[in-house]
Amino acid sequence: MSDDGRERTGHERVPSRQRRRFPGISSRAYEHPADRSALVALRRLSGFDTVFKALSGLLPERSLRLLFLSDSVRVSERQFSHLHTMLLDACYILDLEKVPPMYVTQDPQPNAMCIGLDEPIIVVTTGLVELLDEEEMRAVVGHEVGHALSGHSVYRTVLLFLTTLALKVAWIPLGNLAVMAIVTALREWFRKSELSADRAGLLVGQDLRASMRGLMKMAGGNHLHEMNVDAFLEQAEEYEAGGDLRDSVLKILNVLPRSHPFATVRAAELKKWAESRDHQRIMDGHYPRRSEDKDTSVGDSFRESAASYAGEVKDSKDPLMKLVTDLAGGAGDLGGRVRRGFDGFRGAPPSKDDPRGGQDQRDGESPRDTPPAS
Repeated sequence: MSDDGRERTGHERVPSRQRRRFPGISSRAYEHPADRSALVALRRLSGFDTVFKALSGLLPERSLRLLFLSDSVRVSERQFSHLHTMLLDACYILDLEKVPPMYVTQDPQPNAMCIGLDEPIIVVTTGLVELLDEEEMRAVVGHEVGHALSGHSVYRTVLLFLTTLALKVAWIPLGNLAVMAIVTALREWFRKSELSADRAGLLVGQDLRASMRGLMKMAGGNHLHEMNVDAFLEQAEEYEAGGDLRDSVLKILNVLPRSHPFATVRAAELKKWAESRDHQRIMDGHYPRRSEDKDTSVGDSFRESAASYAGEVKDSKDPLMKLVTDLAGGAGDLGGRVRRGFDGFRGAPPSKDDPRGGQDQRDGESPRDTPPAS
């Protein structure tokens, strides 16, 4: 990519619009607080890099590199040149000096990943390339470059290794439990890291609607004329606020085995961040620099993470989170709240004028309004 279209003001000219560049930006600028606290702690851990390089002999990294080199198409000026341009563009905007190798692999399932210990590599599937338009794909490439800048590829490689190990030691009860406990914790961190990378994708693409469309297509396929971004975000609102305590528990169980948050949740989280003061400050050129990373306080990062989780619980419309908030605020009638929650909140509160004392409602049904069988 030439510099002919770049302006001295830190913008790069693209058709019909300009995009800002972020020289020296630290990944801390866009990382989710829970993701950031874990990364800061690991970066400050003495000998951490040495230990992981020693582990590289056990991990399948070299095998993966050879696999993609031998059985996929490496992106370059001569192969998938439009993706090559996007990759250079994303690295330029986020000021990532070393451009990671990128491969396209034959797989109808839309997917992308950034893996590797010593050097990250980016892999996108043919299903994803065929699904997304140029601006949607630009956000995905920026997402993966964000993973590389944050160092997520190291931990994703470890997660892949541990997941494989868990299957191999499944016949050892205690061994499997120990590995799965680590895998579960890594998955929780990785889900937050995906939110971080979504933000990086937005900083690269600088087109919120394109990022939303990409997530929507990941959920519903290549039928954009049949879908609507606003309606998709309404689904996220319904998912967050709907149901009762039983649904809250089911949400937790559904998300535990996943490495990625649900598509509607990612879309809602990204829209919320795009409208935040933090995002606006970055766009105005006020963001933490990589040169300051070594001075970052682990304690401050953990406090920010704790505050973020507390804020999520407080602002959540999920019935279980609302119950937790009420209990923290000293609300009473715990037993009644829980019973009504798991009863589905089907019955209306008993009327003072009801001579039966609301017996029908307490039983969860009324003779005049019997719920249909499911």
